[in-house]
Amino acid sequence: MKLHAFIAMPFGTKPGADGQPIDFNRIHDELLRPALLKAGCDVFRADEEQRAGSIHKDMFQELLVADLVLAELTIDNPNVWYELGVRHALRARGVVLVQSSRGGKAVFDTAGERKYTYKLKDGAPDPESLQQDIDAIAEMARQTLAASIKRKVSPVYAMLPNLHEPEWRSLLLQDDNEFGSVYEAWRGRMEVARQKQRAGDILVLADETPTQALWLEAKREAGNCLLSLQQFSLALEQFDAALALDPDDRVSRGKRIVCLGRLERHEEAHVAAGQLTADAPTDPEAWGLAGRIEKDRWESRWRTPDAAPAQLREAAEGETASLEEAITPYHQAFIADPSAFYPGINALTLQLLLRHLGGEVVDADVDHLTGGVRWACLAALKRKPKDYWARATLAELSLLVNPIESVKREYRNAVAAANGDTFALDSTRRTLALLRDLEFRPEETAAALAIMDTEIARQGGRSRTTRPPRYVLLGAGHMVDTPARPVARFPAALVPKVTVAIETALDALGIGPEDLLLTIGASGGDLIIAEGCLKRGAAVQLMLPQAEPQFIEDSLMRSVDGAAWRDRYYAVKAKCAQPPRVAPEELGPAPDAVNKYERCNQWLLYTALAWGVERVRLVVLWDGGGGDGPGGTRHMVEEVKRRTGQVRIIDPSAL
Repeated sequence: MKLHAFIAMPFGTKPGADGQPIDFNRIHDELLRPALLKAGCDVFRADEEQRAGSIHKDMFQELLVADLVLAELTIDNPNVWYELGVRHALRARGVVLVQSSRGGKAVFDTAGERKYTYKLKDGAPDPESLQQDIDAIAEMARQTLAASIKRKVSPVYAMLPNLHEPEWRSLLLQDDNEFGSVYEAWRGRMEVARQKQRAGDILVLADETPTQALWLEAKREAGNCLLSLQQFSLALEQFDAALALDPDDRVSRGKRIVCLGRLERHEEAHVAAGQLTADAPTDPEAWGLAGRIEKDRWESRWRTPDAAPAQLREAAEGETASLEEAITPYHQAFIADPSAFYPGINALTLQLLLRHLGGEVVDADVDHLTGGVRWACLAALKRKPKDYWARATLAELSLLVNPIESVKREYRNAVAAANGDTFALDSTRRTLALLRDLEFRPEETAAALAIMDTEIARQGGRSRTTRPPRYVLLGAGHMVDTPARPVARFPAALVPKVTVAIETALDALGIGPEDLLLTIGASGGDLIIAEGCLKRGAAVQLMLPQAEPQFIEDSLMRSVDGAAWRDRYYAVKAKCAQPPRVAPEELGPAPDAVNKYERCNQWLLYTALAWGVERVRLVVLWDGGGGDGPGGTRHMVEEVKRRTGQVRIIDPSAL
């Protein structure tokens, strides 16, 4: 992610405080822009935007979503002061102030704020101090961007401690809006990836956001998509990344608790839920999460593998005190917000289970919860008729109190609203499995389970209907040298020795029909590994960094014996069960300054990890060189080593 900077400054030549002209365009071109580029930012100034549209719309959008705003305050330019005021009102941080040595007296509103003063000579940046000024402004920008999100630069937010920044998405301007278009295109690709159950695609897209304002949203969205695919470890990483940016983000804190619960890290989840309710004592969602964790802890106390329902019920009857502890936070959440049907239905279901297991329940509480949950669901469906959770809650309510035909009808309505969300379907099924195992209304529960299982099978959820590979092998590394390469790295003469080394590595891993290889398919190591895997009966998925014709030209034909490598590529492709996946078709165009091959390596790595970290193996043809940036061979090696340690490196220079 490259950070986005906006410069608020005068245009053209203007008189300074002493009446002498100052060329602000030269200040921009020679000083400010180079300094921000050195700080790692993309730089935008409103007058530079040449596309049709309102310059004011572009300016307002930049002031809202830019990671950094640099304001040049040498002269009292009303436009600059106005832009600085808008930024201070919209965002609590991310502002750098500069002025020249010929600037006027500091005004009251910024007199106490840190500014950098650069030197002028003849109305332009002083050549003698220019590099020093560039370095100083770049460092100031880096420090500002790296500062804690809790550090409030804006005097508005500093003086009004209860003022909170607006959600950026709610303020996106309508009509011809650059960031709105970028966001909607990105979110559309994210939804396609979710529908196709491609967690690797989601992880790549989560890394490709144009500003920090989108970064937090991207991590949340990626986490939600991965959660819906039941990729709990990967989802947890995304919510942790969001919290690294904003430790107080309540949404990410809540979803992190859900992930911990699903990973059966119950004690961690319990502590995190307690911290959340302490920080937000009136938040019904926080109390609902606390109830969820207590419910999971209660279930973990009596559930044992392979036990019959009668045995489970008997064990659960001895844990009614723990069950009551789960009911309390759910009930408290529903009292705090009677429209929150999720904690309401959980409080009701657990109360009826408590009665079923021999515990004492107040009938009036059951009646109040029954009526309240029904009202909350119907009100939610008035607002959003296809709300899955409202539909599923009505179905669960029907299961608790209604005849079997009503139960069937409501569960069919619920699955129709699921929209392929396997996490949602699985969550509903988990509740039904709990009721089944405790022998609660067995005929009605069995009917509901049959409907859910049919829908889950129809969705083709990988976790339930497709046997995962034993190993997900990543094949990567050097291409065969081009004829013009000045220093040999993988000369064509080494192909036979490299082939033997790769075959030996594949045999050591025992690669066979139960395994899957992911590779780009370039000449050299990629294709040799692919041929070896196919010979052993493993599945191969080619994943291309660009459209196939250009890939063939760039990654096959340029090598020594390019035509032969092209023919080998086509032979491998013909034996693959699935056609090659092409990054720009699946993920959209690569962002500016992103290397397409490094992007594809990230795509390969994330797609492999999505099958489960424990399955990933890497065979790489690599001499140990290269940089450390994301997506490079070194990065892939280090990531797989960090997660599994299962890496086999073949160094062509040692053969």
